[in-house]
Amino acid sequence: MAKDRSQREDYTTPLRRLLLGLLCLCLLALFLLWRIDSPRVERFRAQLIDRVVPNMEWAMVPVTGTINLFRDFQSYQRLAEQNRELRSELRQMRAWKEAALQLEQENARLLDLNNVRLDPQLSYITGVVMADSGSPFRQSVLLNVGSRDGIRDGWATMDGIGLVGRISGTGRDTSRVVLLTDAASAVPVTIQPSGQTALITGDNSAAPLITFLENPDLVRPGDRVITSGDGDVFPPGLLVGQMTEDRSGRLRVRLSADYQRLEFLRVLRRQGTRAIRDPGGLIVPAPGSATPKLRPSDFEPTPSLPNAATVESADNG
Repeated sequence: MAKDRSQREDYTTPLRRLLLGLLCLCLLALFLLWRIDSPRVERFRAQLIDRVVPNMEWAMVPVTGTINLFRDFQSYQRLAEQNRELRSELRQMRAWKEAALQLEQENARLLDLNNVRLDPQLSYITGVVMADSGSPFRQSVLLNVGSRDGIRDGWATMDGIGLVGRISGTGRDTSRVVLLTDAASAVPVTIQPSGQTALITGDNSAAPLITFLENPDLVRPGDRVITSGDGDVFPPGLLVGQMTEDRSGRLRVRLSADYQRLEFLRVLRRQGTRAIRDPGGLIVPAPGSATPKLRPSDFEPTPSLPNAATVESADNG
């Protein structure tokens, strides 16, 4: 057995060396063939490629797959890095948003402590949200203030930062607030800084639609939206939110009020413009008022002067 094994090794070792030498010669010849700059050699290389390469596609499939896999892995690494950067920026944006909300709330509290009244006809009363009576077809909440507190229909309600809705229906101890997201809600607004006027209409979604916009080319997402006061629906200058754009390209409003945590609402008591109930009293004095009495002589005709012909005839006589 040992003799057979030694004989096999004696044959295989020179054979391996011979094959290795032939392989080196073939590679050297191929290298020289590809390095020779001659028209004949160029035609020979073209013919060789035409015959060999189409038949070697099966051998290139694993190589191509490996290269594509490597490229996909590099792309995945870049996507992972971009995802980490976006997460970091998102955390910073959330921190800035919280800081902005805190500053806005602090500003509202300071204005309240300093008793600053932007509108001399505007005051407010705070109520507690008792229940959320919203549904897929109606968006409203109930407050624990009603007609005994002087609440009237149509008054605006805020959560301390932004506009929430309006009073629609009052009882003695409770009142209903129709939110801006309700389908029956329509609020005239002004978009800053362009000054464009529009109408916010609810569609039972978290972001109401902006309709009847004068010139859409002058506004852009991120613009500030406040009430315009048109039609005496709401007081002017109340913050509503910021403009945004949905996937279909329609303009909407990202509301500043936090609809997920409506605990306390501020009802703005606004008397509005003074209504004239008796327009005739502006011209005719009211009954019982002191009026000067007219004498009969006031109605006697004033004596007319003699004309020129009469005076001339009297002089001739």
